[in-house]
Amino acid sequence: MKNRSLSVIALGAVGLLAFSGCAAAEAETVGGGNSDNKDLTIAVFNGWDEGIAASELWKAILDEKGYNVTLEYADVAPVYVGLAEGDYDLNLDVWLPNTHAEYVKEYGEDITDLGAWNDEAKLTVAVNADAPIDSLTELADNADLFNNTIVGIEPGAGLTAAVEDNSIPAYGLDGMDFKTSSTAAMLAELTAATKAGENIAVTLWEPHWAYGSFDLKNLEDPEGTLGDAESLHAYGKKDFATDFPQVTEWMSGFTMDLDHLYSLETAMLVDYEGTDYGPIVAKWIEENQEYVDSLTA
Repeated sequence: MKNRSLSVIALGAVGLLAFSGCAAAEAETVGGGNSDNKDLTIAVFNGWDEGIAASELWKAILDEKGYNVTLEYADVAPVYVGLAEGDYDLNLDVWLPNTHAEYVKEYGEDITDLGAWNDEAKLTVAVNADAPIDSLTELADNADLFNNTIVGIEPGAGLTAAVEDNSIPAYGLDGMDFKTSSTAAMLAELTAATKAGENIAVTLWEPHWAYGSFDLKNLEDPEGTLGDAESLHAYGKKDFATDFPQVTEWMSGFTMDLDHLYSLETAMLVDYEGTDYGPIVAKWIEENQEYVDSLTA
């Protein structure tokens, strides 16, 4: 009797272990085959359209995989502070090796590089494609053709600093009015000048949907004042890989070329005037399903 009781207990224990193992395995398959924390906050830089597009895309992808994704918009500096302190989990718009170098240097020990997803980024001064100049070396002598103005973006932007500290002194542009306000204001002036058939010089960057919506050319920068081509990286909080091992794997393989990015930006930010991007992104995903599926394959 005693042996029989022990046998029953032993079989029960084996069954419990087997059940527990199956339950654990089943739990790991929910929401993308992983044991990730399902609540994830993506920080998005205000006004950085490539980051807005990539973040909305990944929100849609991860929500479909069973995650609960929140997008929080903030300026650049607060995002780095938030990542370093663990208030944000992820950001998809870190420009390296130049634009965000100081932020990465300051907070690098408390944030994690998850990989570059595009290596075609660069800072530019752009003009209408039919403008009579092709280089920053020609701008000062033709300043009157551009209303003696370079239209900039936010005063605190890395692009603004590069133009102020490097391009203007290098090319003798001190006599021109470098007007800074916001990206939205710059785009409004670009739109107005294009409709009026007027020349305009603006600070811009690639990737940006403006290149798909306006006929533009980048002025050559022989002195390299705006830096070389850069890469767009995903960065997470320090313990991101521990909390989100599956998303870490997906981010490490994430790539998006300019054709896909401009297509998504145009759908969200040009062809659509609202801010509820969910339906717009869902439609874009349907039209680019093979590419989107490859991101989590």
